[in-house]
Parts: sequence; C-alpha cells; structure tokens
Amino acid sequence: MEQHGFGASLSALSLVADETSRSISAENPNGQAGGGGRESSLLGPGRKGRPCIDILRGCTAELARIEGPGEIRHIWITVPDKPDDEERILRNLVLRMHWDDEEDPSVEVPLGDFFCNGFGAACRVDSLPISVNPTGGMNGYFPMPFRRNARITLENQHPADVGALFYQIDYALLPSLPENAATFHAQWHRQDPTRIGEDFVLLDHAEGMGHYVGTYLAYAALEGCWWGEGEIKFYLDGDRDLPTICGTGTEDYFGGAWCFLEENGGQADEATYSTAFLGHPYYRRLGPPIPGKGPLPGAALHGLYRWHIPDPIRFKKELRVTLQQIGHDGVQLFERADDVSSVAYWYQTEPHVRFPALPDAQARKPRR
Repeated sequence: MEQHGFGASLSALSLVADETSRSISAENPNGQAGGGGRESSLLGPGRKGRPCIDILRGCTAELARIEGPGEIRHIWITVPDKPDDEERILRNLVLRMHWDDEEDPSVEVPLGDFFCNGFGAACRVDSLPISVNPTGGMNGYFPMPFRRNARITLENQHPADVGALFYQIDYALLPSLPENAATFHAQWHRQDPTRIGEDFVLLDHAEGMGHYVGTYLAYAALEGCWWGEGEIKFYLDGDRDLPTICGTGTEDYFGGAWCFLEENGGQADEATYSTAFLGHPYYRRLGPPIPGKGPLPGAALHGLYRWHIPDPIRFKKELRVTLQQIGHDGVQLFERADDVSSVAYWYQTEPHVRFPALPDAQARKPRR
C-alpha cells in the first residue's frame, strides 16, 4: 500500500496509486459510485435534498458500513450544541467504531471528547490529526484501516431528539493492507473525584502489539493552587511497580512549562495554545486565583491534548497508562483529588481487550 493518506509526505502527493476514492454522507449513505445527491429539495432533484439526519432520543444511527479492504482517511461531523444547555449534546452522543466483524467496539467515546471538545463545550483545535473549526466543525484525520469491513455508529443518549447532524466520511478502497497494518482504538475514562494518592488510569490494559498515539484530558481542577505536577506513566511489556516511561509533570507532557502562566495586563494567568502535536486549547476559570498565593490559579476547567505521531510509544505485549494527581501550593507538593476525563488513542493488532462499560449519560455529565 503506497502512502497516500495521513502518513504521506508532500513529495508523495504526485504519485498515482491503485486506490478507489469513496465518501459517505447523508447525501450518499452507502458511498455508492455515482450515488450522491439523489434526493430532491424545493430547488429540484439533486439540489441538496438530504444534507443531514436526525437521531431520535435513545436511538443509534449507523453512519457508515463499508466493505473492505480499505482505510478511512477523514471524518467531518457537526451537531447543534447550545452553550447554555443544561444537558450537553457533545457528551450525550456516543461514537463507536467496529472493525472486521468484531462484536466489541474498538472506539467508544463521547463525540465531543473524541474531537478534544470535552466538558460538552466547543473550542477550536488546530492540530494535525484533530481539527475543530468555527462553529463546531469537527475533523479527524487518524488513518483507520480495515481488512473486511468497517462500521461507525452514533448513539443518542441525550434527553431529546438531535436534529441537523451533518457528517462526511472519506475513505479509500484498497487492493490489500500490509500485514503489519494495525487497527485504530480510542477509549474514554472518567473518575470524579480521583482518589488521593492513587494514579488516574487513562488506559488500564491494552494487550497485543501496537503503539500509543495520543492523549486527551478534560481536567476539572477542583481544588485551589497549581494542579499539574502529576507525572504521566507508561507501563510497557511486563512493567509492574515502576514504568519504563515516566514524565516530569502534566503541563510538561502537553508541551508547556511553568504552569502555562503568562502575564496579561500585569495579571498572570494560564495561557491556551493549539499546535500540530500539543495543545491546551480550552481553559475556563471556576473561581478566582487563590488569595495571597501570587500567580497560583484557582479551580478551573482544562482541555489538553498530545499526539505521539513523531514519537509513538511502542509495545510488544501490553500497555498501561496512568496519571498522578499532584499539586503545588507555592511551597510544596501535595496529593489532590480532581474530576478527570480522558481519551486514549492507540493502534494495535486484534483482538483487543474488551473495554470497561461506558458510564451512562448522567455519570458523564460535565461540570459547568
């Protein structure tokens, strides 16, 4: 398989390949050749007659069913989400992906969190594999290969029907896949609150051969003072008590430094940023800075991502990923408890370990 997708360089863009381009949307739900735009509108036949779908409360929509071999190259999706909704649509829609007739999904994540929009709140993301643009246009560019078939669904666990769901899934049909092509996985976890002195688990147990490619955190810092001294740990291939890879702090792992603090008008506050592989695109204070503590922040919501694309973390047998909850009060470290949600993204050979049961919509309800 020639590199013409996510991993291709610009120098390969001019090369022809034995691939068949297809796309699925509400206008062509089966990706048929010459099958797009059949429906009629008030403008006449084939004039934007079915650009979107509705998903009734409690129902699951099948967005795509594709016979392979092939590779999904791009997913775009958007859904109305009012910022003042008590129940947030982005946390109440559950995205699932199944590869090659598997019974258990390889991807099971609330829609917003998958696209680095946790807390049910939309924010812009300008990264390489995930891009979220005004207003709520969510794009994913992770390559998703499959040998026999692919199935993508979206379940509506919102208290009401969800209308005007627009989406497009662009993919290539291929003659074959390389033997070492692994399948894409993503898993959501939440702990509210975390337990004092116990590491938060992003990925409890991946079993097989593969590589870890990304982390998203929706981190609600509930206590005052700096929240991000916790180290992220990767336990590889038999590690038990101590990990092979251990970071130096939360903001360090996400590519920032020194509490993200920047001065603005004489007041220091945590800065946001969004780059190709690292970002802190979402920040919302829940309270004022701690009195008498100088620049130390108060309670706040943080959305953070890191993509291990130039530096994938390889495992041959198994992987476990955790994060400490450690703060700093300006004098010393302390153990703390916060509300942490995460998405772990990785590739591995199948079969994969069955995911823990996804918490229901009430247990996923984000802080405001």
